[in-house]
Amino acid sequence: MLDLKITGGIVVDGTGAERFRADIGVKDGRIVEVRRRSGDDQAGDGLQGDAAHEIDATGRIVAPGFVDVHTHYDAEVLVGPGLEESVRHGVTTVLLGNCSLSTLYSTPVDIADLFSRVEALPRDHVLKAVDTHKTWSGPDEYIDALERLPLGPNIAALVGHSDLRAHVMGLDRSTDRSQKPTREESKAMADALNSALDAGLLGMSTMTNPWDKLDGDRYRSRSLPSSYARWSEFRALHKILRRRGRLLQSIPNLNTKYDMAFFLAATTGLGRSPLKVSLLAAADPKASPWIHHVFGPLARLVNGPGRGLFRWQHLPTTFDVYSDGIDLVVFEEFGSGRAALHLREELGRNELLSDEAYRRWFRADFEKKFSSRVWHRDFADAQITECPDASVVGKNVAEVAAERGIHVVDAFLDLVVEHGRKFRWHTTIANHRKRKMDKLINSPGVTVGFSDAGAHLRNMAFYNFGIRLLHRVHEAECDRRPFMSVATAVHKLSAELADFYGVDAGHLRVGDRADIVVVDPSGLTDEVTAYREETMPEFGGLSRMVNRNDRAVTATLVAGRIVYRDGVFAPWFGVSERAGSFLRAGVPSTPRRRVRA
Repeated sequence: MLDLKITGGIVVDGTGAERFRADIGVKDGRIVEVRRRSGDDQAGDGLQGDAAHEIDATGRIVAPGFVDVHTHYDAEVLVGPGLEESVRHGVTTVLLGNCSLSTLYSTPVDIADLFSRVEALPRDHVLKAVDTHKTWSGPDEYIDALERLPLGPNIAALVGHSDLRAHVMGLDRSTDRSQKPTREESKAMADALNSALDAGLLGMSTMTNPWDKLDGDRYRSRSLPSSYARWSEFRALHKILRRRGRLLQSIPNLNTKYDMAFFLAATTGLGRSPLKVSLLAAADPKASPWIHHVFGPLARLVNGPGRGLFRWQHLPTTFDVYSDGIDLVVFEEFGSGRAALHLREELGRNELLSDEAYRRWFRADFEKKFSSRVWHRDFADAQITECPDASVVGKNVAEVAAERGIHVVDAFLDLVVEHGRKFRWHTTIANHRKRKMDKLINSPGVTVGFSDAGAHLRNMAFYNFGIRLLHRVHEAECDRRPFMSVATAVHKLSAELADFYGVDAGHLRVGDRADIVVVDPSGLTDEVTAYREETMPEFGGLSRMVNRNDRAVTATLVAGRIVYRDGVFAPWFGVSERAGSFLRAGVPSTPRRRVRA
């Protein structure tokens, strides 16, 4: 007897092969049969025999669960291990430890300072979560601790370079440009990296972008530790990853961008083994409308003549962000913005923002024509969505400035001073042109990533990035202007990522772990981009942006168990039983049934 049958579905197996109608049989957490159906549904054509559970997937897409390779759930998984916001959208495997940040080695206080400001997470809640639950001092204990939790999805992880540096050198010395690791400290970092790889972590993440800053009072506004590393330190760690066939994930310096060449060179395999590199981010930013042309050619150059193993991460949807006042990471791009964000208390910040000398500085930064930028710095493209002053809601900041007869920067700063975080506005940073986005997702060396799930609580929400891509594909198909097949889209959301990162996920074949998503094409509507907020009981009832297009995903299965169906989670999910497992690099996982936490 089977544990589960999924019948009549349109199977897209993750390999890139064209879809076909089939029934799927599941037992002991694995796929044991894929029975193709003929077009006329003859009697006896489907999967025979009884099953404890059955899902009628007629007219629906049955695909491998999506793989999210760029999340910041490192603290949230400790207090909300179901990770519902991802699982309800078909994500069955998530990767922790991105952007040089992990909870593997550092102290809870250091971890809170590392994560909070960069990822716009409340420091007190991060500190409490890690301080309460961190029982580990090394990678094996870390994995054991995760597997004792009632995990919803499967978990894989990278070790963060900033975590390594802070652990070995101390947070103070690791963020002091005059300091470099001693020979003993360099060996300690290498040993810590090797230990993490021995335990099954997929590789290392790093960061050289200087406008990602520390939180807390001790070293506030210093850049993350990995951004202070010298090239010799990078090369030593890359050598370990290259030798062991593991992955490097990185964000280059977004101000200068010249170190992008360093990471592109690092992946090449001329006279040596190539290094797997995943680099953020391939996008079509409003600030640089030409740059989307370079991503495909660079990847072709590095992966072709350079014999590299290089991939860009790309968010396959419009990059919309919201901000409460001035609390948005893009203001870290320039000095006056960093000065404002350095001040946590609203009173002191308002004094600064009201000062005319500061405003002259802000205007000068804002109006620099040739400064490197990610944010377009156009307040005509900043729509006010909430404000105690109802007369400005629905207008952009430039319109308010025109009405008041003042400079647009002064209008913005006045609104921040007058209303603080109750002044909420929206803009689009990138991926606003559909045709350019269609071209990017089809470019060689471009993979899906950069969802930032778990971070930036009220700034952005891309938990349903996979459904958004399928919505675009479905919409284009219905309009008879297809830019990608459903089979290719599913491949990019599953097997392509799992195979590159080296985890046992992303396929629907006999013998594979039954991580499955069932998608109703009729639910792929504009609702997938709708704005919504929900509270986080795990973080004291804080509100965060979410995605809740529940008509698209009708079922999510992890290791053969139905964890989510028709808008409802299983009562045990994330509470008393574990569905997911920790996925080690290159090691097939064995599903475990009904493991109680």
